Amino acid sequence: MAWAPWGCYPWLVLLCACAWGRPKSLDLREDVRNCSISPPYLPVTVVNTTAQLTALRQQMHTQNLSAYIVPDTDAHMSEYISDYDKRRAWITGFTGSAGIAVVTMGKAALWTDSRYWTQAERQMDCIWELHKEVGTTPVVTWLLTEIPVRGRVGFDPFLFSINSWERYNVALRDSGRELVSITVNLVDLLWGSERPPVPSEPIYALQEAFTGSSWQEKVSGIRSQMRKHREAPTAVLLSALDETAWLFNLRSSDIPYNPFFYSYTLLTDSSIRLFANKSRFSSETLQYLNSGCTGSMCVQLEDYGQVRDSVQAYTSGVVKIWIGTSYTSYGLYEVIPKEKLIADTYSPVMVTKAVKNSKEQTLLRASHVRDAVAVIRYLVWLEENVPKGTVDEFSGAELLEKFRGEEEFFSGSSFETISASGLNAALAHYSPTKELHRKLSSDEMYLLDSGGQYWDGTTDITRTVHWGTPSAFQKEAYTRVLIGNIDLSRLIFPAATSGRMVEAFARKALWDVGLNYGHGTGHGIGNFLCVHEWPVGFQSGNIAMAKGMFTSIEPGYYQDGEFGIRLEDVALVVEAKTKYPGTYLTFEVVSLVPYDRNLIDISLLSPEQLQYLNRYYQTIREKVGPELQRRQLLEEFSWLQRHTEPLAARAAPTASLAPLMTVSALTILSWSV
Repeated sequence: MAWAPWGCYPWLVLLCACAWGRPKSLDLREDVRNCSISPPYLPVTVVNTTAQLTALRQQMHTQNLSAYIVPDTDAHMSEYISDYDKRRAWITGFTGSAGIAVVTMGKAALWTDSRYWTQAERQMDCIWELHKEVGTTPVVTWLLTEIPVRGRVGFDPFLFSINSWERYNVALRDSGRELVSITVNLVDLLWGSERPPVPSEPIYALQEAFTGSSWQEKVSGIRSQMRKHREAPTAVLLSALDETAWLFNLRSSDIPYNPFFYSYTLLTDSSIRLFANKSRFSSETLQYLNSGCTGSMCVQLEDYGQVRDSVQAYTSGVVKIWIGTSYTSYGLYEVIPKEKLIADTYSPVMVTKAVKNSKEQTLLRASHVRDAVAVIRYLVWLEENVPKGTVDEFSGAELLEKFRGEEEFFSGSSFETISASGLNAALAHYSPTKELHRKLSSDEMYLLDSGGQYWDGTTDITRTVHWGTPSAFQKEAYTRVLIGNIDLSRLIFPAATSGRMVEAFARKALWDVGLNYGHGTGHGIGNFLCVHEWPVGFQSGNIAMAKGMFTSIEPGYYQDGEFGIRLEDVALVVEAKTKYPGTYLTFEVVSLVPYDRNLIDISLLSPEQLQYLNRYYQTIREKVGPELQRRQLLEEFSWLQRHTEPLAARAAPTASLAPLMTVSALTILSWSV
């Protein structure tokens, strides 16, 4: 899944809805509000927030605040948040997933990125200013013009990361304003009965068959790291939801697309404290956690809301708490005396779970075989039905989810499916809705980026296809994206190399002709955990690559207003065999769906790239073919056989290249595919 902060969501397509086959019921005149006339023109989709803002300002007055910040996250810095935590959406009317709101006694403003500008204009009334930029600096600049010196800016410390707090605090303090931590969220005080209920589904333990090791083994491993640490921490505080879920092999459904539950963990050298809603645990799960005892391997359940007080009480002793600053909120950070704090970018749990043991690797591989069956079924169905003109982006995505739902151990999508036809595919994060979508056509490219959550693994795969006659440029762009995928996948590099150091291999074939893409090249992936699992990947903030890590590899190219291409595979970091001694690594691709032969210009591939591709196709045949046959999916098996036939070398038909063609042909004949 492309995950960098640019792209587009369905609301933006309204700008060009006529060209994209918009429903006739939509009126383009409703796209943008006009607040300069009296009365102002507002789309019917606008939400009146006068009452919310009036009530919030009353609370601000009580707290002696000049401004109040409402971010778009939860207390765990989660990528996706539950409806229960969508405070910014309630106070503004704007429901996009990214944006920060600030309210003063006289104004209200929202900052968001280009994906959401049109959506914000269609949802927010004229009380709200829309600022088409993101980051701390523009928010602070606006605050300095709107509030006086010695003004107080309130915020919920549980909704601010440590880094966010530092950026705001330094900028405001240096200007004579004060950033004020208020632990009772002011929006929560007002939301009342309109607020969605707190998630309450059962918290359950994974079956042993789907775990790499027991929770007792994991706890012992983290404690071993504590003992070996040079600063001798006495406790590890876990704030990210996937950390606690991984540590105890527990799952639930509080967060969209992620099988997590609201929780914290304080693991000491002699105790285990899990902060969660105890009523959600069955008697069997409580027994599984040894919650009825008080020994060092007994999990003591404490109320979720007591974590701050419990951490603060713990720090009264001679202790040192080890945290990962990336996911710990300022609300916990501020109650830990700095001399009792050991702060790393990532907690030891976050780093440890990034490396999968042999059982976890086997589980993830198995989930990708079944996921490939679902995707192949969908591609076969599309090939038959798109020419009939009856398939659209949304109905197609729904069918794919149905196919995945028929796979063993399926537990939902791992993110919102990106199903994009033609020019919609040029928007890297576009997803269709029931109301806003486009028909699939044999004359256009189709980009499908999707994934599933299975009890044994999380999947994420992107394929781009064309059922008609692609242009020469489309074929070249596609092939260069494929080359980037291949070159990074087959790369051999020294152990402990940062992903950032090798990321350019995925871009080189595009750079060679002046093309590029604006999102990241890959991200880690979990075992029935996050589809975007930090800290693995190819960004500057990621940790070094190590044997046993899984990462996506996903170069792309996007031609504005025309088409988009992305080819994404999940790969396991494995040890490479080299001629000379040394510890070197490479990738083993575990995604098992063939690329579109119709879009590959074989003349652009080197002999080594072609050899790699044919070996990959043989692997797909060996791993997915038997599963299709076992389930009597004979049409899909026949499709797979055709789409994984070895590709033969073909050079450009020029006289000057004739000798090269001969050498290449001889080389191909010598390969063992």
